[in-house]
Amino acid sequence: MPFTGHQDFRAKVLAQKTHWAAGAYDALSARFIQAAGFDALLTSGFGVSASLLGMPDAELYTMTENLGVVRNVTNVVDIPVIADIDTAYGNAINVMRTIREFEATGVAAVIMEDQVAPKRCPICVGGVETIPMDEAVGKIRAAVEARRNPNMLIVARTDVATEAEAIERAKAYVAAGADVIQPISRTFKTIEGLRALREACGVPLSLQILGWLEKNLSPAEIESVAGLATFPLVPLMSIATALQENLAALVRDKTTKNLPRPTMGHDPFIEMIGFKEIEALQLKYLTTPPPKAFAAE
Repeated sequence: MPFTGHQDFRAKVLAQKTHWAAGAYDALSARFIQAAGFDALLTSGFGVSASLLGMPDAELYTMTENLGVVRNVTNVVDIPVIADIDTAYGNAINVMRTIREFEATGVAAVIMEDQVAPKRCPICVGGVETIPMDEAVGKIRAAVEARRNPNMLIVARTDVATEAEAIERAKAYVAAGADVIQPISRTFKTIEGLRALREACGVPLSLQILGWLEKNLSPAEIESVAGLATFPLVPLMSIATALQENLAALVRDKTTKNLPRPTMGHDPFIEMIGFKEIEALQLKYLTTPPPKAFAAE
């Protein structure tokens, strides 16, 4: 059942009761994130681009393609979903449609960044271009006006390179109606810098736990500034390593006896993806009951 507790989620995040999340790249990874016990999940643009297209995060997929992934995710989990909507795919007018389309999927929050479109992932390139601050403010105002559910959080991300400019933009974005501010990790180098940003903008931060934040900060330090704290790439990189190692062994040995990584059993997997629920519905509605599933030998 899709998530319905938007009001409670909003109140807790704004009160800085930190929600910890992991990055989903499709509906299957979303199921595993929920089963692991995370408070929320993020549909990672980096992960979506890699999984859907097998290509880097350079806004190569369309709004509609991203929307399809997010819709599939919200259909299979009941924890809050935070959608990465990149630059919202155009100017302030495009933003309005983007917000309404993603809001209709039931997401609890969206993250919109101030890069020039098409964006480039800051962790993949040496530098990125941002739009003028007044243009970014206009896009946030349009997003706030477009949303129909005031409890859906609008997270404004700034990709500017200096702490001073990030703080200036954060204050302007909050004044325009942004609920939460997200800096990129390379801009702020210390917890003191993040605390200065939190104090200046007056709202909780959304942090992507990458680089120095992942290596140097304790959970308590992160919770001292963040309403949202996400490990965006751990699920994707975990599965990438397992696939790489097991497939290399499989092509080399032509047997599953020597796989370096354990694989999930058949029965736990089909239970994870909801087979029992589907089987119950088949028994309820189909005139000819389906044959029983075969367990893995």
